[in-house]
Amino acid sequence: MALVNRVVMVPCMAALVVAAAILSYSVAARYFFHIPTEWQDETAVFLLIGATFGSGAWVQSQRAHVGVDAVAALLSARANRWRLLAVDALSAAFCAFFAWKSWTLFAEALREGYTSNSTWGPPLWIPYALMALGMTLLTLQLALDVTTRSGRK
Repeated sequence: MALVNRVVMVPCMAALVVAAAILSYSVAARYFFHIPTEWQDETAVFLLIGATFGSGAWVQSQRAHVGVDAVAALLSARANRWRLLAVDALSAAFCAFFAWKSWTLFAEALREGYTSNSTWGPPLWIPYALMALGMTLLTLQLALDVTTRSGRK
């Protein structure tokens, strides 16, 4: 899973840079050259969706997400381990449900040919696939965290 997380992070980082470049280009093109762009907002959103959902498993593996340490500071080390196990297990269950619903949404969008309502109209299976893949990876990372944490009681 560590290798998968490292491999996925490269396109996630690139997606952030490309999204920033696209939005910067859009602003400059409209301001200086009065060139309308129809595709930039949705392209940037799709890239940001991919970067956000794709990086979730890596963030979880590093436990680098935003957390509130007030409760952890009040608990003993043993109670805190149980708290982390419970939180990871509940998070894994929620993410598994989210991943399953994302995959069904992806399949429906692909089968029915859903597109966005913009004039550009890109296919919606793209962001749904990115959400589904990212949530699946996050679910796997959380399941791995639960199994390794439960083995260290």
